[in-house]
Amino acid sequence: MNETRLIPAAQPNAIEQALRILRAGGLAAFPTDTVYGVGALAFDGSAVESIYAAKDRPVEKAIPILIADVDDLDKVAVDIPPMVRILAARFWPGPLTLVVPKQPTLPEAVSATATVAVRIPDHPVARALLRAAGPMAVTSANLSGQPSPVDAEEVMRQLNGRIPLILDGGLTPGGVPSTLVDCLGAEPVLLREGPLTKEQILAVLK
Repeated sequence: MNETRLIPAAQPNAIEQALRILRAGGLAAFPTDTVYGVGALAFDGSAVESIYAAKDRPVEKAIPILIADVDDLDKVAVDIPPMVRILAARFWPGPLTLVVPKQPTLPEAVSATATVAVRIPDHPVARALLRAAGPMAVTSANLSGQPSPVDAEEVMRQLNGRIPLILDGGLTPGGVPSTLVDCLGAEPVLLREGPLTKEQILAVLK
């Protein structure tokens, strides 16, 4: 891998530069409302596979999907449970990732199971990129087992030479990975604690 380029996200052609790399099967790191993420186009199986290599990530761990708007949910999910619509209407964009039935056309590299985790990040850079690129497979921009980065410099320290581009959007406001909720059963199941509590989730569904 060549040297990783770090460019300001506010640069006029920053999104276009990231888009060119993504459409060529490459990876880009960018800020979200929680931590910095590194991602590929969700439907590009070989590009998604390269996320695992860049991070030294165990291949059995599925990669979440980020989307720009609720309308994009149908592109990556099927048979969407009613509770997903309710939670999305209340908490998206925001630090809530929902596990839903997977669109069969998504590559196995995203998830080897029948489910996929989906979220809309509440960050202008992330959403601008997602609106331009479409759904992306995105995970924290760190080496597996290392701290999740909250600024571009930390991404550079961990992934320099492993990915082509980092969009520098400053410090991320959240700093903690999102709350993860399984929405496949009759009741929501909290899989990972995050900025949103189980009580907040359940209160919306009463």
